[in-house]
Amino acid sequence: MSKKRAKKIKLILFDVDGTLTDGKLFFIPVPSTETAIEIKGFHAHDGAGISIARLGGLKTGIITKRTSETVAIRARDLKLDVIRQGVQDKLTVLEQILKLEKISASEAAFVGDDVIDLPSMRACGLAIAVANARDEVKEEAHYITPNTGGNGAGRDAIEYILKAQGKWKKAVSEYVMERGPRAKK
Repeated sequence: MSKKRAKKIKLILFDVDGTLTDGKLFFIPVPSTETAIEIKGFHAHDGAGISIARLGGLKTGIITKRTSETVAIRARDLKLDVIRQGVQDKLTVLEQILKLEKISASEAAFVGDDVIDLPSMRACGLAIAVANARDEVKEEAHYITPNTGGNGAGRDAIEYILKAQGKWKKAVSEYVMERGPRAKK
């Protein structure tokens, strides 16, 4: 049933904290101010997966509650199609994105880990939970990744979709050719 859903996907959206990261937040105080620098860790497998997704014809993006310059930098680095930070109501933003992208809800996937992600997951054609998601999230997911958030779960989700669509091998081959020793510089 979930592979049938995955075949229709044109857009995959991710939560960030706990999904594309392991959920830990690190704050380094800036001396003589009341501010801090926020640090997060992102897995290279997820980054490669997002590049492969693009080659496979998927649009990619994030919808996250927190606002972080670290996330903005990573999103620009990965050339995400959709970047929405500081979102309290992820469902409303999801609906706006679908309208803007001219994509039906059945053609979108949402990857999350916590209860704040449930409304978006419920609205999408393919709801994906990371392996360490809260039980309530796993119960409503169509697919659960083998890896945990921040440890390749994003790549798992992309791979699942592209394999269901029969596009995985070609996209990986293109990715390798773009970055291999004979790639045009």
